[in-house]
Amino acid sequence: MPTTITTPDAPSPAGAYSQGVRAHGTVVAVSGQVGLDPATGELVTGIDAQTRQALANVEAVLRAAGASLADVVKTTCFLTDLSYFAEFNAVYREVLGEAFPARSTVGVGLAPGMLVEIEALAVVADPSAGA
Repeated sequence: MPTTITTPDAPSPAGAYSQGVRAHGTVVAVSGQVGLDPATGELVTGIDAQTRQALANVEAVLRAAGASLADVVKTTCFLTDLSYFAEFNAVYREVLGEAFPARSTVGVGLAPGMLVEIEALAVVADPSAGA
């Protein structure tokens, strides 16, 4: 049975979805995270800041699931304007380091002011397997 992941360290869902879900003990799916600061509820400004905040929100959900960015095997990244790609990619590279997960990046429409959204899929140790 899937387990819902929630944390106050990432924005609360604005619709009928969970921040994340852990399934089969080892798979953690993180719903798309945007550049909202969970402390203020405000959208940060600019592609660099929104990318950093979206990744921080992904990381917070992963942490709540007992995972980290190092466990991520796939991300899907959504940009409202593909001309932001170079700036987005530079921040993504800085935050993720050199062990890059598989990734898709696509141009989409998002809510007004939102420039980027990032979802992630991680694989972690099964907590029921013991040490």
